Amino acid sequence: MTMTTLTNRVYLVVVAAGSSTRMGGLKKEYLPLEEGTVLSRAVRSFLEAYPITKIAIAIPKGGQRQAEEALFTDSKLKQLSANIPLILAEGGKTRQESVLNALSAIADKTETPVNNDLVLIHDGARPFVTKKIITDTIEAAAKFGASVPALQPVDTQKEISSDGFIKRHLERKNLAAVQTPQAFKFKELFEAHKKAALDGCSYTDDTEIWGKYCGKVKIVEGDSINKKITYKSDLQMLNSEEHPKKDNKMIRTGLGYDLHKLVEGRKLMLGGIEIPFEKGEDGHSDGDVLLHAITDALLGASAMGDIGSFFPPEEAKWKDADSKMLLKTVWQEITQKGWKLENLDCVIALEKPKFIPYREKVIQSIAGVLEVNSDQIFVKAKTGEKIGKIGRGEAIEAFATCLLSKN
Repeated sequence: MTMTTLTNRVYLVVVAAGSSTRMGGLKKEYLPLEEGTVLSRAVRSFLEAYPITKIAIAIPKGGQRQAEEALFTDSKLKQLSANIPLILAEGGKTRQESVLNALSAIADKTETPVNNDLVLIHDGARPFVTKKIITDTIEAAAKFGASVPALQPVDTQKEISSDGFIKRHLERKNLAAVQTPQAFKFKELFEAHKKAALDGCSYTDDTEIWGKYCGKVKIVEGDSINKKITYKSDLQMLNSEEHPKKDNKMIRTGLGYDLHKLVEGRKLMLGGIEIPFEKGEDGHSDGDVLLHAITDALLGASAMGDIGSFFPPEEAKWKDADSKMLLKTVWQEITQKGWKLENLDCVIALEKPKFIPYREKVIQSIAGVLEVNSDQIFVKAKTGEKIGKIGRGEAIEAFATCLLSKN
């Protein structure tokens, strides 16, 4: 089952209405970071990770212009959010009030929410949330109703009394330092927030409200990189070489290979493009030797199997299957695990026809399937120099190597 089958709609609430008093009044969400600001980087992380239906950002009263500037100085965010409704909701005196205002704004501008709609609540000052955290919390909330990323504390934890003495010794294995996004079923959380607004209690986060009115919250694995900017020293670390964003990236290489006979009566498919020729690949699917090698390279780098384990050749349903569809299916599974393509380099071995006239079309085709820039992909062609099966024009083979990364 893919992530897109888990829920109808996923809304995003970003809380950025605070005054940043611990930053000396400096509005931390609007500070410059990378191509934009802390806030734009936080929002962009979600749009790059999952198809968000609607966004509501809780901002200070009268601060719409500043918020828009903080968001859309980031050209990447502007492009990603072009077709997604954005609501700038006035925040309240507390985080709890700000979240309720944002939830109300979504409800006011949405058709009646259905039972499996989800909402993510995220701190605008957490710019480095990972795709894995986002997808894990969505998946867990869809299954259990509510979820939150968390880390086990490194230091031993103690409960202290009001006069400064240790009151109780806590077991670290039973403790968790929670992060955001916190994910919930939308209807249930909205109703719980409305009750919490009237019960006279104050709540530090949304899991506390859910726990009181709805039930349990599932913990998923957090990440130390998903740090909330709170003090000026946190800003200094953002741009230092010691920040986890600098060295927390996992890099993997993958190698793929495929070989097919060339026979009459079949189309010659390379990278999803039909190449005019008298022969084509003999294979169970459409025989696209290049896409098969690419698929295996990507699966190898992500340690998720090989093309045969995903699409067994003995199964009739894959007969003459479009290899672009096969690659796209596999790539969706890989990207849902948090992997991104850095580059892909391929070699095709065939005696004829000449490949160069079709190379740019093939590169564009592959880039379209993988939804990456064409300059991340290159394809070369070699002949067999009249030697062996390749040189005699009896077969075609392809090699592919890729570099994947994950934060």
